[in-house]
Amino acid sequence: MRIKLITGCLLVLMWVGAASAQIENEQTITKTGTTSAQFLKIGVDARGSSMGSAFVAAEGDISSMFWNPAGLGHLRGMETVFVHNQWLADINFNYAAFAFNMGSAGVLGFSLTSLMVPDDVVRTVENPEGTGELFSASDLALQMTYSRRLTDKFSIGGSVKYIQQTIWHSRANAVALDIGALFTTPFKGIRLGASLSNFGNDMRMNGRDLRFSQDPDPNNQGNVEFVNALYETDAFPLPLLFRVGIAGELTKTDQMRITYAIDAINPNDNRESINAGLEFVFSELLYVRTGYTSAFQGDREEGLTYGGGLHYRVRGSSAKIKIDFARARFNRLSNVNRFAIGISF
Repeated sequence: MRIKLITGCLLVLMWVGAASAQIENEQTITKTGTTSAQFLKIGVDARGSSMGSAFVAAEGDISSMFWNPAGLGHLRGMETVFVHNQWLADINFNYAAFAFNMGSAGVLGFSLTSLMVPDDVVRTVENPEGTGELFSASDLALQMTYSRRLTDKFSIGGSVKYIQQTIWHSRANAVALDIGALFTTPFKGIRLGASLSNFGNDMRMNGRDLRFSQDPDPNNQGNVEFVNALYETDAFPLPLLFRVGIAGELTKTDQMRITYAIDAINPNDNRESINAGLEFVFSELLYVRTGYTSAFQGDREEGLTYGGGLHYRVRGSSAKIKIDFARARFNRLSNVNRFAIGISF
């Protein structure tokens, strides 16, 4: 009873915080484009992304490390997944994760997120066509997640992640935390989830690309001719995300299951939005999914999402091979495809 009360209070506080932020945003600017490490907001998996990124109340999936670490507590054995995402402008987005159940001690997981920008030409004012050099940019996040089921209805989880952004010879680093809770209600198994993602320090670019030599007094002779100096860059916060969601089954039999999910998102660099999704499952073998993301958010490009999957249990063993696909429409931009392959034991 005490755990249920704590969970209810947590969810109420999250909703009140989201409502207060919405009122404040209507009176002020939205702070769009004022945070760093935007790749942390990209959905890492094919299943959750095809359901409109409404996944905070899901359970028992390794991708819960991204959406809500508390959901990882429902993982029964071991699972690993590899995801390739051809992001916008030919940017490569890759994700790999591994998690295993430690029995009564909980579930431990590790993941790596990588975003790589194709090499481009270095251009200067003196050489607008290029200096003959190439530069690259990349983002990286290493994450460790721990989750535990305190009861058969309630689980909590948390993650610590190391974040790095690199542009040529300059880079910025940060350490961030994720926390989450997941509660299965006694009413038809409806699940309530809440998570806070990317709570950490600001990021500031540093590196030898920011160094230069300057004559402190070019109008006079006899002083120090050149002084080594450094451009001072601004520090930008991480994209903090509050997620509160609900999920459940419209129908559930041995042959078919229909799962729905609805999430409310409150970011620190945009307006609030709603994500919603559906998953149709046939014999726990064939999966068809659809959803809609960023509803009620102004000037959005994302919208309709859809996808599917095939989960095949290897005959004579407990291993299951999972192949999933997701496609997201970005209106005036190109569509984004995600491919994932995983195995669970």
